[in-house]
Amino acid sequence: MRQRTPVVVNILIITVLLVIFYYLFVQSYSFLASPYFWGTVVISAILAYIHSAIGDLIENNKFKKLTAEEKAAYLAEKKVPFLRRQYEAAFKKQPDTLEKDILIDHGFDGIMELDNQLPKWWLGLFYFGTVFCIVYICAYAFTDFAHPLSEYDKEYKEQEAAIAIYLADQPPVTIETAVFSEDNIAEGEEIFKTNCVSCHSDGGRGGIGPNLTDNFWHNQPEKTLFKNIFHVVDNGVTGTAMQAWGKNGVLPGGDIEKVAAYVYSINQLKKPVTPKDGGAPPYGDEAHWEKQ
Repeated sequence: MRQRTPVVVNILIITVLLVIFYYLFVQSYSFLASPYFWGTVVISAILAYIHSAIGDLIENNKFKKLTAEEKAAYLAEKKVPFLRRQYEAAFKKQPDTLEKDILIDHGFDGIMELDNQLPKWWLGLFYFGTVFCIVYICAYAFTDFAHPLSEYDKEYKEQEAAIAIYLADQPPVTIETAVFSEDNIAEGEEIFKTNCVSCHSDGGRGGIGPNLTDNFWHNQPEKTLFKNIFHVVDNGVTGTAMQAWGKNGVLPGGDIEKVAAYVYSINQLKKPVTPKDGGAPPYGDEAHWEKQ
C-alpha cells in the first residue's frame, strides 16, 4: 500500500489554491477580510477531514489483508516523515521488485519503459488548470470578468472620478499662485488652438490680434512676462476683441495658467515670427521684463 498525504498538507494546499483563485477574480487581497472566504476555507477543511477519514477506513481494511511482512514494511514506512518521504520518492531509485511489476513489455535500443504513476502534485495542477480554464472561458464569454474593454472602462471612470475629486479639493489658480511649467505647454497649446487662433493665428504669429512671438506688447500691467500674459487673458483688454476669459467664466484659472505657459514658450523658447516670415508687425512698446 502507498502512504497517503497527511490531511494537514491537503488543507494547506487547498487554502493556497483558494487564495490564488479568489485573487484572480477579485484582483486584490481584500477578500482576506471577508467571512465568505474564510467560510469557504472552513468548509474545504471539513471536507478534507471527511475525505481523510474515509481514506483511513479503506486503509484499515486493506491493512488487515496484508501479510505479516507487508504489515511490518508498511508500518516502518509510515514512520518516515512526510517531507523525507517526498524527497526520497523524487530522487531515490525504485527497488528491482517494484520495477519488475511495472515494466512494460517493449523497449528500444535496450531502453525499457516503466509504467510509473504520474505524481499527485502534477495531476492536481493539471485538474486545477483544466477546471480554471473552463471557468475562465465561461466568465470571459458570458460576464464582464477579465474582459479588457470592461476593465479599461471601469479603471478609466475611477481615474476620472479621482481627478475630479482632486481638482475639487484644489484652490483655484490665480495670478498670485500661477507659475510657469513646461508640463503645461502641450495642454495650453490645445486650449490656444480652440479659443485663440481666430485672432492670433496659428503659432501666435498674429492677425486680428497682435503678434505674441515678438517682444512688443501694448498691454504691460505686470512686471514679468508670464504674469502679464495671465493678467491679460484673465482680465481682457477694454475696447478690443480681447475678452476677459477668466472674469467672464469662460476659462478656469488652471486653463489660463496653461495658455500662459504656451504663449510664454512661443515668446521665449522659440524664434519670433517676423513680418518677413508671415508674422504680424510689432504692436505696442518694447517690453523689458523682469526675470522670473
